[in-house]
Amino acid sequence: MTARPEGLSAYIAVTAAYWAFMLTDGALRMLVLLHFHTIGFSPVQLAYLFLLYEIAGVVTNLSAGWIAARFGLTSTLYAGLGLQVAALLALAALDPSWGLWASVAYVMAVQGASGVAKDLSKMSAKSAVKILAPKGQGGLFRWVAVLTGSKNAVKGLGFLLGAALLGLVGFVPSVLAMAAALAVILVVILLRMPRGLPQGRKGAKFREVFSKDRNINWLSVARLFLFGARDVWFVVGIPIYFYAVLSDGSEASNRMAFFMIGSFMAIWTILYGAVQAWAPRLLRAAERPEPELVGEARRWALALFVVPAALAGLVWIAGAPAGWLTLSVVAGLLLFGAIFAVNSSLHSYLILAFSTSERVTMDVGFYYMSNAAGRLLGTLLSGLTYQLGGLPACLGTAAAMVGLSALAAARLGAGRGVQQLSQGR
Repeated sequence: MTARPEGLSAYIAVTAAYWAFMLTDGALRMLVLLHFHTIGFSPVQLAYLFLLYEIAGVVTNLSAGWIAARFGLTSTLYAGLGLQVAALLALAALDPSWGLWASVAYVMAVQGASGVAKDLSKMSAKSAVKILAPKGQGGLFRWVAVLTGSKNAVKGLGFLLGAALLGLVGFVPSVLAMAAALAVILVVILLRMPRGLPQGRKGAKFREVFSKDRNINWLSVARLFLFGARDVWFVVGIPIYFYAVLSDGSEASNRMAFFMIGSFMAIWTILYGAVQAWAPRLLRAAERPEPELVGEARRWALALFVVPAALAGLVWIAGAPAGWLTLSVVAGLLLFGAIFAVNSSLHSYLILAFSTSERVTMDVGFYYMSNAAGRLLGTLLSGLTYQLGGLPACLGTAAAMVGLSALAAARLGAGRGVQQLSQGR
């Protein structure tokens, strides 16, 4: 078998494993958020449930690049899938008789393990693209966009799946079913994973994780504030706002609210994934030199800034929930998702373009460490700003963070990796 078919088979296997993981990741988020909201957790307490998940992401991404360089990409992929199965089983063991803060601490710990699992799997999948993607004619951008876009579409289906399972069969049966399905997929991947991914090098040093490339560092700052801007309204603010609008507290209205919230989160994430996959065509990546695409990162960040700023003003002026306001918020957030997707797709391409094959796991790990730090900041601020100032405070904070992302993106230049890609076209 030739190297390219093996590489393509490895890409397909990695993508399939990543899809399975993200389906359970999205479902688990909705299950945890909606289940614990209905049993009385406040917005800040709900944010606490996800804090260790994001903290674990920061630590994991910082070290995962070195782990993959040392032990190989397949090892980190298997570890991520296995740890997610263990986290799901542990969550099913939660005892309803425990006190409030004992439950919070336990779920935080389990979510932390799930965060480690997610970022091991993500780093493995994204790094594999740099190694396996065809060179020239926008090939890298296309393969990155397909992996990232499809992953987010699958995660969107996971949001809907989690809300549906909670309404239909309850919390514990849902979590156990997902653990069983993911365990089967892990066994299949273990038995069928083809060759094509690097096996690691014994001389890899942990200090290599920290990049000396200014483009990678500024891109990481831009990524931090970009994802903070999303999660500051996405994690707690919008689901709780919609729940307040849609539910009167009865079991029937709760069930309807679960399905409506899950459907919105699913549609938003699927749209986000679809636009990510379409981004190379939208930006005409195959026809333009890569250094020109670097400048697009700042322009698209500035376009994104307008949306949460306008929505924050609209919600603040309205003063109280209303049908027309809810529809306006939904439409505005879908627009935010489309523009956000182009920003995210550009970032995902640029980190691989800026990195070299020798450092790809290190640079991707460092970059996604910043991504996780942004989600951590956004998650904390989501509960805090909603409790202090409601949805206008969430959206206004999102606008400020997008502005900071645009400032960081403006510092990017045509780095060595991008110049090499341009010369090789």
